[in-house]
Amino acid sequence: MKNLGITLRAATPADEPFLFDLRKATMDEHLRRAGEPTDERTHWERLRYRYNDSCIVCCRSEEIGLFKSLRDEDEWAIVQIQILPTHQGRGIGAHLVREFLQLADVAGVPVKLSVLKGNPAIHLYHRLGFRVTKTTDTSLQMRRG
Repeated sequence: MKNLGITLRAATPADEPFLFDLRKATMDEHLRRAGEPTDERTHWERLRYRYNDSCIVCCRSEEIGLFKSLRDEDEWAIVQIQILPTHQGRGIGAHLVREFLQLADVAGVPVKLSVLKGNPAIHLYHRLGFRVTKTTDTSLQMRRG
């Protein structure tokens, strides 16, 4: 795959307006379909959850998304991936997940995530070796490794 020019940098409080708009642009449709709330308070709560683990996804110098992950000693988790709609479909999300999985493989730990039912990212996660471990009314819990 060609070099996508993708880098990650730690999110700062100054990034919150960008991340709020990003969340609404990327998640509202999936949340509505799942019957989950899309009000501002709920978006802000989710955005601020584990904020110190948030990274801004940059394509060269442009901020285009969010990658939030957790790294515990015995298991890692992908908490959120959001890419601006204008940059979706270019393999950026797949690139981020593959890099994270390579690091997890070196560390010898499994990776888990949760994805809303109906989100097209489910197909990517299956291709990358994730398997469903639990199903709720609105989401799939998945694990690799």
